[in-house]
Amino acid sequence: NGSTMAHLITKTGIFLLTLLLTALTSCYYDNEEELYPGGQLPCDTANVSYNLDVAPILATHCDGCHSGSAPSANIRTTPYADLTAIVNNGQLKGVINHDNGFSPMPKNAGKLPNCELAKINAWISKGAPQN
Repeated sequence: NGSTMAHLITKTGIFLLTLLLTALTSCYYDNEEELYPGGQLPCDTANVSYNLDVAPILATHCDGCHSGSAPSANIRTTPYADLTAIVNNGQLKGVINHDNGFSPMPKNAGKLPNCELAKINAWISKGAPQN
């Protein structure tokens, strides 16, 4: 019967179209290169923490020269109590941002990565809490 065959073809076509649309929209994978062209991941500075963000950055870039019993230029970036002295007098912000009148740090190197700078600057602007 022709109408039964047409009805079957229509139902099969609708089913296949639905299946195809479901397959195309059900699997979505974020591609980092497309979401963040140039490799720039978003930098979260809203909830910067000394313990989770700032201390690890300082440990990587500063503590090697500015800790222990004989720190370079007698400036310590660890422990927190010693760090507050250079935070409060503006020295930490000046040296890491390579501001005029300050010796750029890290010594003989470029600036810290932008996100790391942004995190330290945000932490300082929030009063440099020991959180």
